[in-house]
Amino acid sequence: MQNFVLHNQTKIIFGADRLQEIGSEAKVLGARALLVYGRQSIRQNGILTAVTASLQSCSVAIIHHGGVQSNPLLSHVRQGIAKAKEEQVDMVIAVGGGSVIDSAKAIAAGALVDHDVWKFFNGKKSIKQCLPLACVLTLAAAGSEMNGGMVITHDDRKVKFGTGNRLLNPVVSILDPTLTYTVPPDYTAYGAADAIAHILEFYFSTADASTPVQDRFMEGLVINIMESCDKVLHDPCHYQGRADLMWCATLALNGWTAAGLGLVGFPMHMIEHTLSAHHDIAHGAGLSVVMPAWLAHQAERAPHKFAQFGRRVFQVEQKECRAAARAGIARLQEWLRGAGCPTSLAELGIAPETIPFLAEQSLPLAKLWRLKEYDQEKIETILRSCL
Repeated sequence: MQNFVLHNQTKIIFGADRLQEIGSEAKVLGARALLVYGRQSIRQNGILTAVTASLQSCSVAIIHHGGVQSNPLLSHVRQGIAKAKEEQVDMVIAVGGGSVIDSAKAIAAGALVDHDVWKFFNGKKSIKQCLPLACVLTLAAAGSEMNGGMVITHDDRKVKFGTGNRLLNPVVSILDPTLTYTVPPDYTAYGAADAIAHILEFYFSTADASTPVQDRFMEGLVINIMESCDKVLHDPCHYQGRADLMWCATLALNGWTAAGLGLVGFPMHMIEHTLSAHHDIAHGAGLSVVMPAWLAHQAERAPHKFAQFGRRVFQVEQKECRAAARAGIARLQEWLRGAGCPTSLAELGIAPETIPFLAEQSLPLAKLWRLKEYDQEKIETILRSCL
């Protein structure tokens, strides 16, 4: 285990009927809030009405900024920044999943600077301060409700970049599992795939040979994600299943899983960001395609850890490491397929002849994230395994 510092300042309010507390929590942060949310679902399921009522009961003025889409766009973030500055808001409140929360984070950081917010993403500027952020989570997936990361797509350049800073951590996040009852089956499964990918990025990219505590922790999270996802796909209003899935997705990327692992990377996310930037697919759907291919590619080079994963999570019985690794990866892919996730580029509508272009488009992010071994050839090889 490596030396580490773990500092997560986000307050979590978890459980049924906790949505109404957003008003009292926001009141502590100020009197004027930019309310960031998505498109139609939040209106149809009554969550927007409930949030608005709670804020108004605590005399928090609301400036609406709806319309966030999956793979959130820089142009919409810029509009939110302009609105936040004009209205002189004291805070930003995100009501939604990872796309909404990431947009809200970018607005919270961009509202306090004169330069363009994209400079935070391309590494030309660092975040020094941001408006306080509160969240009401409606989708178990990204973990953005308890971390300092954010991902935005540049409309014109068709690149999807992510960055992080501890100042982006929400001050408070409300996690009410009942708010996810209306999430459709496909996005429920995509969210589970996203959370699993977060865990496996850490599990397999650490160079430390001895991480028994973190290994068991991450293996347990993957098992619980699959089990809880199966429950809610069978019964969308299964409270315990929704609660377990929501908390596991949060734990997957709140700093705890990576503690003590040393330097880790996000190669699967790097490749997927290019897919969703150019094809506007759901992030979790893209990861469910990339994940088995990346795992298989890495397992051929260093099978021991992959064999351990297969034996502990899926109880594969093969004694030889490569055989056990392959069996475990196959079982994961089988689970993804059974949950309704795509497992091939064809299912995403991505043609084989576009692979060289997509690999080339992945290189700037690989460079920014210091994934030096990911050149054109290696990325192409992984993508061809997704056919």
